[in-house]
Amino acid sequence: MSHNLEILRRAQKELADLPKETYLKICESVQNLAGDPRPSGCLKLKGREGWRIRVGNYRVLYRIDDQQRIITVVHIGHRRDVYDK
Repeated sequence: MSHNLEILRRAQKELADLPKETYLKICESVQNLAGDPRPSGCLKLKGREGWRIRVGNYRVLYRIDDQQRIITVVHIGHRRDVYDK
């Protein structure tokens, strides 16, 4: 069974500002989260709620609600900036 995906408006804007090649890779990775919300290489965040996956030098931060089967993408950004927000 797959999860539903929600992408917060902030994450949508961050995604739209990325270079086209990176945009396509991240879109594919986010879509794959619906089928497997905890893929190999994902990590649970420390100090706050959520998970992260790596896509090259970029990170996708998201929350998982297993009861309602919803994945919410909250932040997308370069690895040096993504954890500051």
